[in-house]
Amino acid sequence: MTEEINFLLDSTDEAMLKSIKHLEKQFLNIRAGKASPAMLGSVMVDYYGAQTPLTQVANINTPDGRTLLVQPWEKKMIQEIEKGIQKANLGLNPMNNGENIIISIPPLTEERRKELAKVAKAEAEEAKIGVRNDRKNANSEAKDLEISEDLLKIVETDIQKLTDKYILKIEEILAIKEKEIMTV
Repeated sequence: MTEEINFLLDSTDEAMLKSIKHLEKQFLNIRAGKASPAMLGSVMVDYYGAQTPLTQVANINTPDGRTLLVQPWEKKMIQEIEKGIQKANLGLNPMNNGENIIISIPPLTEERRKELAKVAKAEAEEAKIGVRNDRKNANSEAKDLEISEDLLKIVETDIQKLTDKYILKIEEILAIKEKEIMTV
């Protein structure tokens, strides 16, 4: 019986950790004013009829803190990469010099910083919802186990401790991201 309880707690822990990982991945797409190759992580390019991540058809570098340099592995992919960056709707304006694509990252206005902070809060709230759903599922599975009421209460308490731990972690990650966004 304790094996089933341990399995339930471990699988809940893993599920909640996935919410954290997803949040961290989403936060990489929220730019904080300085250029980062991760900003183009969501860009998909039409590569011979297949939607392919930009990172699989080009190198992305940051020559300085305000510029991204996209170097396609095949010169004929330049137009497709440019289209992909514009379609991704990241608010970036790619410039094609015939060999590379140069993207100047404009400094963030105060208004844009506040918008990005709201986006970050929304992503964090989605992660919290994911953690709470994992808690709900775990509690439901715990009730399906044939265990005593006392043991069930202990398991539910352990599940709540996991939930509290991950909600706190989400709030810490959000605080760091908000500070990064609001720092000029």
